[in-house]
Amino acid sequence: MAATSPGAAAVPRRRGGRLVRQEAIAFYLFASPWLIGLIALELGPIVASAILSFTDYPVIVAPKWVGLANYQHMLFNDDLVWQALKVTTLYSIGAIPLGVIVAFILALLLNLPIRGVAIYRTIYYLPSVISGVPVALLFMWILNPDFGVVNNFLRSLGIQNPPQWLFSETWVIPAFILLSLWGVGSGTIIYLAGLQSIPAHLYEAAEIDGAGAIDKFRHVTLPMVSPVIFFTLVMSVIGAFQTFTSAYVMTQGGPANASLFYVLYLYNNAFKFFKMGYASALAWLLFFIILALTLLIIRWSAAWVYYEGKLRG
Repeated sequence: MAATSPGAAAVPRRRGGRLVRQEAIAFYLFASPWLIGLIALELGPIVASAILSFTDYPVIVAPKWVGLANYQHMLFNDDLVWQALKVTTLYSIGAIPLGVIVAFILALLLNLPIRGVAIYRTIYYLPSVISGVPVALLFMWILNPDFGVVNNFLRSLGIQNPPQWLFSETWVIPAFILLSLWGVGSGTIIYLAGLQSIPAHLYEAAEIDGAGAIDKFRHVTLPMVSPVIFFTLVMSVIGAFQTFTSAYVMTQGGPANASLFYVLYLYNNAFKFFKMGYASALAWLLFFIILALTLLIIRWSAAWVYYEGKLRG
């Protein structure tokens, strides 16, 4: 057997090291806009809010150090904090699963080889381009209990006393859940990209094994798209707990604090009551809640998210 010289083995090793360095350089170049923005524009406010959360800062005068008083009041003396968390949690429980399921179903339909499918994809995606105040105003009209489109339709079905929606403590959260479906097109596009990245030979192999449509969906489609579902689930949790614009425009937290979302309460403390220190403490509580939920989802994903045909972990 011919001996291999040390120099011959070192050449691939050097090439591999050079490739790793090139990939690292490319990564930092592509990530540099975000890194620069984080350091130059966001890192300072993050540190400032952490410091201000330990102060009494009414904005018009210098902050006064109060230690853990803001956190103590927030956790043990402020009932509106728990009301805001309750509202946000109820909304998230309804809006997140509904958004994930509807977006996935639409992606499955838009992935079918039918004529004019590109037009349908555009139609379902377009609403997600328009968001914020215009959509909130539109839904205030759609859900108006007297002349809104939804209640007029319900009356045409024989329902004489349709829900009062935004004016009802019972129906205001379901109204916001319906509103959340407006932007489902963005998630649909992500799912569609995931579906189109599934290799065709996996379906062909399943058909050879005698798998039907349901079996192919269970054993091929769902496992291969599970990383996309995981991503959209995490982003949906983050987005749901930061709901603000629609509540601010449509209800201002009413009726009777039934739609007092957490970020709306945070905003009121900061810019309505000028309790900037207390609002900073509220912001950090929200951060830790979202962080805990995200870590919980990541831990849970080990049981159902597939990467290259294997379970995570």
